[in-house]
Amino acid sequence: MIRILLAALLLICLASGAVVAWGYASFTRPGSLDQPAIVYIEPGSGLFAIAETLADNGVIDDPFVFRIGVRVVGIATKLRAGEYSFPARLSPLEAARVLERGETVLRRVTIAEGLTSQEVVAQLMAVEGLYGDVGRRVPEGAILPETYYFSYGDARTQIIDRMMEAMETALAELWPTRDQSVPIDTPREALILASIVEKETGVAAERPRVAAVFINRLRMGMRLQSDPTVVYGITEGAGPLGRRLTRADLRQETAYNTYVIDGLPPGPIANPGRAAIEAVLRPAQTNELYFVADGTGGHVFSTTLEEHNRNVRKWRKIRDQQTGGDG
Repeated sequence: MIRILLAALLLICLASGAVVAWGYASFTRPGSLDQPAIVYIEPGSGLFAIAETLADNGVIDDPFVFRIGVRVVGIATKLRAGEYSFPARLSPLEAARVLERGETVLRRVTIAEGLTSQEVVAQLMAVEGLYGDVGRRVPEGAILPETYYFSYGDARTQIIDRMMEAMETALAELWPTRDQSVPIDTPREALILASIVEKETGVAAERPRVAAVFINRLRMGMRLQSDPTVVYGITEGAGPLGRRLTRADLRQETAYNTYVIDGLPPGPIANPGRAAIEAVLRPAQTNELYFVADGTGGHVFSTTLEEHNRNVRKWRKIRDQQTGGDG
């Protein structure tokens, strides 16, 4: 009888050992996923739901093996939600380690220089992977244009907060580096003028020169006469005007029409980039007071009104040739 019991016990031990060996091999051997997969684990998902999600997406072959395995290695409660990229042929253990580390997929959104805050908010609302509304009115000029990284499921309010903090940091860093002779008294004034410079030129090398024109005008008490400020006064930052400015537009009395008002407008007309702010704080050393488009995306600069008028006539001729004289 004792021999029978010992034999039975031995068989049970051998069977248990075989099960353990099979389980370990199943938990550590490469899976059948033949190409990388992006999988989103919903917040609040329990172990059962996580295993089923991974199995449904082909990351693991057996949810049961995964559940038992993560319990045995002690990480069942350490698996994090989020969007993950799983390489091909990953073992269940390796898949679990990915979730334990919480290294979620990083997405990105790039905010271009010169967009208004309304345009930035509209862009964020269209970004896949973010949730919720911005939740507030975003002041013009409060956002620093650059590339921001986020994880799937992040809140839009968080992204806006980071964008605004980045602008505050940039202004705090750049303001002490300013040319003390520049007639700009506050960081906000620098931000306002930088937004005008940003809208006036898309050519990086021109920014310090465009800034110098406006700085020289401020020194002399001349009006800035910037077309983008006129557009902003009409659209209030909703987007492009969609047509050519008219003489009536240039005479229209708005708080932002720098053909009508003296000095700077009351606020920024867009969100300027770091380079535009630097250009305002450290403009080019020049006596130029005018600039006009040259037909190739850049501008022609001049120091006298007579020279400027000649350049304007050349520009109008080029423009008419490009548009067939329409408008």
